Amino acid sequence: MQKDFHYYATYAAAIIAGYSHDESMEICYSAQFVDLCTRTYLKGINAPLSAATTQLQMELADARTDIIGLQDITRIWSAFHFLPKDLYAEPERKSARRYKIKYRLICGPNGDLLVDTVKLAKGEGTQAAGIAMHVLADTWAHQNFAGTPSLVINNTNDYFYEIIRSGGEDKDIRIKFRHNPGADDDLENHIFTNSVYQPNENSIMNLGHGRAGHLPDYSFARYKYMPAWGDFKAIIKDNPMDYASAFTQMIYAMKYLRGEIPEFEKDRYDVEAIMPWKEEILRIIIKRQLDSCADWKAFGEKISGHTVEDFDIDKYKSEYIEADKSAKESTYIGKFTLAAMAQKSMVTNRIFSSGNRLAGRSIDYEKMGFKGIRDYAELLRKAGKSDD
Repeated sequence: MQKDFHYYATYAAAIIAGYSHDESMEICYSAQFVDLCTRTYLKGINAPLSAATTQLQMELADARTDIIGLQDITRIWSAFHFLPKDLYAEPERKSARRYKIKYRLICGPNGDLLVDTVKLAKGEGTQAAGIAMHVLADTWAHQNFAGTPSLVINNTNDYFYEIIRSGGEDKDIRIKFRHNPGADDDLENHIFTNSVYQPNENSIMNLGHGRAGHLPDYSFARYKYMPAWGDFKAIIKDNPMDYASAFTQMIYAMKYLRGEIPEFEKDRYDVEAIMPWKEEILRIIIKRQLDSCADWKAFGEKISGHTVEDFDIDKYKSEYIEADKSAKESTYIGKFTLAAMAQKSMVTNRIFSSGNRLAGRSIDYEKMGFKGIRDYAELLRKAGKSDD
């Protein structure tokens, strides 16, 4: 997903869920910040590098692809952008263990890890809520891809068709891909940018939905393609339906975080809450455009009666830099970094506990205490644990 949904649509969902304007602004800022909180940014403000929630293209280009480097990449992308749906899933065909552990990282909505993610954010403030909403939304947009470099999982072939509704009928139009990251996608001619094919199993080009370009990030897109993990059998991705599900599930999740709902459960959506604006929301979702920011912004302002300020990555930067060391945790970024490390730690532990080492080793902090990751000591201190 892009800023239009993670920032402006998340703001609208928070307002509908009952948060105030100021709270909604903090939640949607955090949701969008997940796509921008890199080690490069954190290093510039002397914040914990373990709180990185994404990686710049130049960071990925320099990333190691040995086991240590791959584990680092997987921790970030699986925790925040490609949350695994089923860590114990079995491929349809008999497969080697090396294939299974990658297959089990395939992202999808309504998995057990989603429940863990939302519950982890309960009572932890607007920063944690925003992170959880980013992760939740991406389970819908990024489903069928995994947050680890893998040719056998994330690759697609040339069979790629956009499904266009015209004259009351669906028409399949062949998608053409190019490899110019500096060029905008050409919607009129169905030309999109994707990653360059690399036969190396662990190439960065085979991370996430790179082989499908930005198609998963456009709410209007309906398309069919053949994923490598599915033995190149055609599947249909209906983004309008999925984005509507994401929006109504965010409302339901945020009502839980506010305490209005006692329990968060999988496959639950607050469709009733959007009924006064259902047609308007669906029009925004299906509108064929590269960027829906203006439409979501206008909608959010309409339902809240407040101005939704544009996203500014440096909004909270000075507050964090100028705060005394003892007060940094109380700043917006300080709270975000703690929530980010908690989410990354939780997902890594769940992956490790399933017998999968692709995200590296992990320990149960509740049972074993702190074991050597300096930044994570803050999580234990916050929880009243002592370091070993």
